[in-house]
Amino acid sequence: MKNFLLTCSAAALALGMTTAAQATKSDDTLNVAFTKELENVDSYFNSSREGVVLQRAIWDGLIYADPETGEYKGNLATSWEWIDDTTLELKLREGVTFHNGEEFDADDVVYTVNYVADEKNGVKTQRNVNWMKSAEKVDKYTVRIMLKAPFPAAIEYLAGPVSIYPNEYYAEAGPSGMGLKPVGTGPYKVLSVEPGKHFVLEKNENYHDSPKGQPEIGKVDIRTIPDVNTQMAELFSGSLDLIWQVPADQSEKLAAMGRFTVANESTMRIGYLTLDAAGRTGEDNPFTDVRVRRAVAHAINSEALVSALLKGKSRVIKTACFPSQFGCSQDVVSYEYDPEKAKALLAEAGYPDGFETDYYAYRDREYAEAIANYLTAVGIRVNFNMLQYSALRELRMKGGTPISFQTWGSYSINDASAITSQFFKFGSLDDSRDEEVRDWLDIADSSTDPEVRKENYAKALAKIADQAYWVPMFSYNTNYVFTDEVSYTPTPDEVLRFHTMSWN
Repeated sequence: MKNFLLTCSAAALALGMTTAAQATKSDDTLNVAFTKELENVDSYFNSSREGVVLQRAIWDGLIYADPETGEYKGNLATSWEWIDDTTLELKLREGVTFHNGEEFDADDVVYTVNYVADEKNGVKTQRNVNWMKSAEKVDKYTVRIMLKAPFPAAIEYLAGPVSIYPNEYYAEAGPSGMGLKPVGTGPYKVLSVEPGKHFVLEKNENYHDSPKGQPEIGKVDIRTIPDVNTQMAELFSGSLDLIWQVPADQSEKLAAMGRFTVANESTMRIGYLTLDAAGRTGEDNPFTDVRVRRAVAHAINSEALVSALLKGKSRVIKTACFPSQFGCSQDVVSYEYDPEKAKALLAEAGYPDGFETDYYAYRDREYAEAIANYLTAVGIRVNFNMLQYSALRELRMKGGTPISFQTWGSYSINDASAITSQFFKFGSLDDSRDEEVRDWLDIADSSTDPEVRKENYAKALAKIADQAYWVPMFSYNTNYVFTDEVSYTPTPDEVLRFHTMSWN
């Protein structure tokens, strides 16, 4: 504990920090750290959790899902009804203005939907928007959204990643302009953006009567600080009020000091290995052989990873989805930790002495290295490459990777379509390209019969597990650490909500 304190103190001195008092009601500024660099603040052109956090602060959706109850409530829309299986009509809230003074009405919804639904505009996560065909204006405060096919999860998506943008501003600014000077209707407006590094938000004093609730803290100052030790040093010095995604061992030390509030909450994010079963990196890569993929599954001790590294509310995961998501069947084959069986499978596949492969990760180096050690122990010798999230994503989209450690939080959408269908329907991040799996998912995604949906998700998930296209390992938890002046109750959807925070 003494060494830990000395490390933090040394880091603080090296940064030239003072021991100024923590932020209080007097300056009304919440100082927060992000670990990962956000590629673009425009919520349609990033897929990181930091982007989701800013999305919920800056923009609103048509519908709001209560994070505690899951109940759907009107946000920018006040009511909605299905005209038929592929047409949703929504009545819009009157009297709402965007941060730049533009009036919100049907034109904004129509423009946003038609823009993001058009694949050539390049929305980063197509699965979030490609179920929509178009939108049309009925009158100033009534719109209809037309779907390409029945999509039972539509309301869940409209309550999550589908934000509404000001039509006049976005037509002029585009994604790059929106990324530098974001404009929404949300509880916080943006004062400044230093791309990837620094974001300053200010309370929207004219926020509408949203179910999100009214923001209390006046200003939120967010800096990207990749190193967690530096974050902790700044927490000690008073330069930061809140840090999150803190590793379990560090959060335990902080909790023991009694100086900060440490809150642990479960999340829908899962950690998994994706293997190049489709041969995207070359047909001679070992992972095209199911025996090699099953060997990888047997090589990983997920129980040990959870108990030794993740801790908290994390748990072992065996499916290509999060258990609470609709359609996430748990009736799949599981692979017990058995390194000897892994070696035997490798020998059967023609690799009695193992083989060498490139291995990639973008976060949680400690977890990634532990996984690499398990692989090495059975003869899979890895060349470990740690990349930025955006760089690894682009690499995977363009040509794939032999094996990489990935995570996915489903944009906090409680439906298997947000993860299983995202990665197994021949998109740019599909490493299996299994037509049978794709066809089952197509049925599951579009059927209006819940039982048919469950049946086809179950078939897809069973084959994904049997063929070991993915090696799911664990769910994440998130540790939030904040000063005693901050009042905040985290939710299990991994969304940091500034508008629910206040000062003690």
